[in-house]
Amino acid sequence: MDDAENEGGDMTTTSRSRIDIGVTTNWSNWAGNQRVSGVLCVKPSTEDELRFIVESAVRNNQRVKAIGAGHSFTGIAKPEELLVDLSSYRKVIRIDKSNMTVEVESGIQLWVLNEVLHEHGLAMQNLGDIAYQTIAGAISTSTHGTGAKFTGIAGQVVALRVVLADSTVVACSATENTEIFNCARVGLGAIGLLSTITLKVVHAFNLAVIEEPMRVDALLEDLDSHVDGNDHFEFFWVPHTGWALTKRNRRTSEPAAPMNALSHWYSKTFLENYAFGAVCRMGRMMPNLIPKLAKALPSSGRNEYSNISYKVFASKRIVKFYEMEYAIPREVCAEALNRVRRAVDEHGFLLNFPVEVRFTAPDEIPLSTASRRNSAYIAVHVFKGMDYLPYFKAVEEIMDSYQGRPHWGKIHFQTADSLRSKYPQFEQFRSVRASVDPARVFGNEYLKKVLGN
Repeated sequence: MDDAENEGGDMTTTSRSRIDIGVTTNWSNWAGNQRVSGVLCVKPSTEDELRFIVESAVRNNQRVKAIGAGHSFTGIAKPEELLVDLSSYRKVIRIDKSNMTVEVESGIQLWVLNEVLHEHGLAMQNLGDIAYQTIAGAISTSTHGTGAKFTGIAGQVVALRVVLADSTVVACSATENTEIFNCARVGLGAIGLLSTITLKVVHAFNLAVIEEPMRVDALLEDLDSHVDGNDHFEFFWVPHTGWALTKRNRRTSEPAAPMNALSHWYSKTFLENYAFGAVCRMGRMMPNLIPKLAKALPSSGRNEYSNISYKVFASKRIVKFYEMEYAIPREVCAEALNRVRRAVDEHGFLLNFPVEVRFTAPDEIPLSTASRRNSAYIAVHVFKGMDYLPYFKAVEEIMDSYQGRPHWGKIHFQTADSLRSKYPQFEQFRSVRASVDPARVFGNEYLKKVLGN
């Protein structure tokens, strides 16, 4: 099959004079809990411009931070001096069907990439539950999806081009500049500016889906059979109830049989967004109603359908929230979740968001949340505008007892001192970072906190 090269445009170098680093802007993330005012902003569209930005920043003693779609809840992408907006650096450069790879610019959003791949009969093997992020943001924060046989998105990366602090561009892979490659796949934005990313892809596939409520105690007693008996399994425990909403996805080559347009709108847009948002707003105004309101969630019934993989993996998110997510060893998942359930009762937390649980295979990436262990993920959410601190700190205390690793883009209270023992290759990452960015050109306060300097 022929390769499709330069999909969406070419890589012709544009003049550096088009880059204006004197423009100021205000920036906030999707949840609105990270904000900055009057920061210098630059919007590159070529790799040459990325290099020029770094050169200029070093000359002016400025720190550089690239931003994507702003879907991190932490300050990992918070710009403090120079903001690099990647929204114009988003082309698909090359689709290589003989090697089953795709090379893209780092600012492309996942939903765009998914559609382009599908046009060519290809797909990403695993995705998270939203597709608004840029590919650079997704891999840099260890975004993962679910599936006990599959790694997170960073595990699909086979090559990178990275602009380092000395403005050189380094090509890296498993056989070239290996240490930089290993670290930059989940680099937290600390290694350099990701320029292009090459991903291993698979032939397009559909997912057959069963969504239904189950009693959470019965589910946890037989958890391994659910996780291992489905290609992609996840569930949501509904606080103040004994129910979990389950989602079982089986990969299939059979024709898609999606919900009709009205059913899809009712289930995925109206119930999961508008109606749920109304329930959350009511709970924020009258928290004592939350336990009663929660009982409506498990009544959604059973849905069975199939569709293109990326349309099943990711869904629309209109209701805004704050989120914490921890990766723990898979074998302690049931015990940890039961401890969270007890903590909710003991502390009297009133929660209008379900607790999400997912699973992934291990990888060898130093700062991947699944580095060298089969992982379960427990994610907790609080509706925007409500106090998340007591709940999140109580959950984090539980996760710490299992050497829990926080999702780098989601709220947590860890520091380098507490994180060091959780990652077997933590010091290796710090060493590589020190060698490629000794002056911390790509640093910010979040990185200082979690990496130690």
